[in-house]
Amino acid sequence: MRSIVLSGFMATGKSTVGARLAARLGVSFVDTDELITAAAGQSIPELWKSEGEAAFRAREHEVVRSLLLDPTPRVIAFGGGTVTSRELRHLALERAVVVTLTARPETIARRAGDVSGRPNLVAPDPAVRVRHLLEQRAAIYAECHQTLQTDDVDADALVDAIVPLVQRDPIAVPLGERSYVVDVTFNAPERVTDAIARLAPSSLLVVTDAHVERARGKALEAALHPLTIPSTRVSLPPGEEQKVLPTVGTIWDAGLGAGIDRGALVVAFGGGVVGDLAGFAASTLLRGIDCIQIPTTLLSMVDSSVGGKTGFDHPVGKNVIGAFHQPRAVIVDLAHLATLSEREFACGLAEIVKIAAIADAPLLEALEALGPVSPHQLDGLLPIVRAAIAAKVRIVRDDERETGHLRVLLNLGHTLGHAIEAYGRFSRYLHGEAVALGTVLELEAGAKLGLTPPAYVERIRTLLKRFHLPTEIAAADLAASFRFVGSDKKRRGNRIRIPFASGPGESVVKDVTSDELRQAVLT
Repeated sequence: MRSIVLSGFMATGKSTVGARLAARLGVSFVDTDELITAAAGQSIPELWKSEGEAAFRAREHEVVRSLLLDPTPRVIAFGGGTVTSRELRHLALERAVVVTLTARPETIARRAGDVSGRPNLVAPDPAVRVRHLLEQRAAIYAECHQTLQTDDVDADALVDAIVPLVQRDPIAVPLGERSYVVDVTFNAPERVTDAIARLAPSSLLVVTDAHVERARGKALEAALHPLTIPSTRVSLPPGEEQKVLPTVGTIWDAGLGAGIDRGALVVAFGGGVVGDLAGFAASTLLRGIDCIQIPTTLLSMVDSSVGGKTGFDHPVGKNVIGAFHQPRAVIVDLAHLATLSEREFACGLAEIVKIAAIADAPLLEALEALGPVSPHQLDGLLPIVRAAIAAKVRIVRDDERETGHLRVLLNLGHTLGHAIEAYGRFSRYLHGEAVALGTVLELEAGAKLGLTPPAYVERIRTLLKRFHLPTEIAAADLAASFRFVGSDKKRRGNRIRIPFASGPGESVVKDVTSDELRQAVLT
């Protein structure tokens, strides 16, 4: 069990709820404000007066960081402004389950009572001051695993709501007021039921494909059956060749034909093709409605379902038309993998190797230590999947729209992989197979450019081979694939931004021309 952090504005019940939650879970409870005042021998108002807010925040940073890095599970009540530190907020989300407690400004002002002991509330009208601060911090407080309203709610009822969250232990994707969580589980259709119920949509537009519906339709029905929400089903033909505009039109027609409103929810139930198409349709229907992602392939679980990239293919290249549209929830249930072919399963492992190679050395070691895995032998895979998703989340939170260098790291193997995929008309190689080829080729290019140690190239090649993924392509096919490199979305003029691995979990991003890349790969 991870620690549980109670965050939120002052007087929202963190200390009361925290003490009861700790007693319920059988762990200790600490209040960071109390630790700070005990160590300083002064109250918080006295510290603010004698040292100033900056010095107080420095004390707070030291105390909170120490608590979060300690692996001992406990319940921790944060001060109202603790999570205004981006570093502490993200550390808490990685190391603990974070619950934000909130209340109406009037409730907070009433509970606070005499504000002379609360420096941030000293104002002619404390409720107005509370409202202003809550508005300022709305995006910050939204970056959590769960938000609970505490107005007129018994503390024990709040504990009852938090305990199941602790048991679920989801991964938070912190993106301000568009934050969401990823559940990683096994054979738990009720997670989908609960996620939809929490969003309380006016109707559902369920998008899947014929293969997934046939293989995992019973799991979908088990999740949707308890809900009494009007639902429209769209079952698409399977395959990458369906990832085109006319298919998006099919989803649009179904939703608009059913008379959906802006309270509707798109439910993407399938692999990467379904997820991308449904996500894009959601981003455009009625100028944007909510969606949730329920990935059914390993590749979509660890890659396309998280991060908000949506879109479809065009004759000039893959995924060249699309939008960023974050889901409201992602439910990753490894039970769906049982119906995959060995080839499709291996494609997901390619994406895990990619992110481990470029951004997560411990994950790379875990992959190398992993025993035999297959759609029918999933022992040890759940923590691997969870770690791969967490690695991607750390990148997405800091570079959501790939405006900097960070999210480019997720494209290792994709510049050449997409070109190989397009040259094969999206049928010769599956996406993960093309990524495996692209990963090796781009690592080899990095070695020729003096950026990647040759031994590291062989280490990744060996791991991909162990997972039965292709690592070699005929020189003629590779040369012919290069005409599609010019359609790469990361291209700026005649230069392409490429991530090169410089060591385990380490990388450097370089802008290279198509000719430079061609020479490094083909010679």
